[in-house]
Amino acid sequence: MADPGGLLEDERLRLVLLCAHPRLSPEAAAALSLRLVVGVPTEDVARLFLVSTATMAARLTRARKRLADVRPQVPRGADLDERVGVVADVAYLAFTAGYAPGAGADVLRADVAGEAVRLVRVLRAVLPEPVPEVDALLALVLLQHSRRDARVAAGRLVLLPDQDRRRWHHDEALEALELLRPLVHAPPAPYLLQALVAAEHAIAQSPEETCWTRIVERYDELLALGDSPVVRLNRAVALAERDGPAAGLHALDGVALPGHRLPAARAELLARLGRHAEARTAYDTALALCRNEAEAAHLAERRARALREG
Repeated sequence: MADPGGLLEDERLRLVLLCAHPRLSPEAAAALSLRLVVGVPTEDVARLFLVSTATMAARLTRARKRLADVRPQVPRGADLDERVGVVADVAYLAFTAGYAPGAGADVLRADVAGEAVRLVRVLRAVLPEPVPEVDALLALVLLQHSRRDARVAAGRLVLLPDQDRRRWHHDEALEALELLRPLVHAPPAPYLLQALVAAEHAIAQSPEETCWTRIVERYDELLALGDSPVVRLNRAVALAERDGPAAGLHALDGVALPGHRLPAARAELLARLGRHAEARTAYDTALALCRNEAEAAHLAERRARALREG
């Protein structure tokens, strides 16, 4: 594969490509890249892969040992082609670590998320021809990153329905929509479907104009590609917007997901149904599991509101 303009000299990309060695599974390569190259804490890497910190620490140790005798060479040609998917996954997981930190005081880490966006751009630039899922990934991170300034107000988390859309970076959103335009009729694929969900929010002039029916359909397509508790959680939230909180709550039956986001979603839906005592219990569970201070403050506010209304 050609290296136009010496882009493979980008050190971050070079290191991720080295971690994406075929000796490692794609999951191990992604986890190792996040920890060693991007600098994501082990606890946050574990959260991204839905495992305990101890389990992830052991996996990282095994991955390091497997690469201990690998020569530090940048792959070329077919070897580079085979690693593109792993690099894309690393970039998106790194973006997620910046856009929704699992621990600490930050609402978001815009520098980490921005670096992940840049990594996707560099990856896309070294490819000899367009790869639809890489284009879709760039569209996805651009759409999400375009909302960064509106996600924070006075140091506090602002959820999507409450954001001031005038503070979105509309040039980034427009670039993303242009990337998606030729992909609308492409075969379903994970990054493409997630980008199309994000696009629905970008094209809506207000929260009330969001087409939740199309969003639910996209999540159904994602589930058809592979069952995932994260997708089921997101689908339930979208279903609650389309069909009401009872439908969303029912869709959460049987979903198992580590961390605070599942009980937090249950709490919100229970509160909307007027089941305030159950909502407070769910909020307590979410607060006990939440490691991000900004999200915990938001959950505490919502719990206090449920207490007042109950």
